[in-house]
Amino acid sequence: MLKAAIVILLLATVASLFSGLFFLVKDEGQTSRVLNALTIRVSLTAATVALLAYGFYSGQLVSQVSW
Repeated sequence: MLKAAIVILLLATVASLFSGLFFLVKDEGQTSRVLNALTIRVSLTAATVALLAYGFYSGQLVSQVSW
């Protein structure tokens, strides 16, 4: 469940990234839609980092790195 939520948030972040690019090209900086897309993207990224931290803290996510 946690991994699915993280993947969904990452996909939403990528979608917000491309929507911001689309608004930047289409509006040429005349509207605030680029700023709104950036705000959403930063919020989604913060939520993803928080879920990752919670997953590692609770033990639901573990690192398989040998070093």
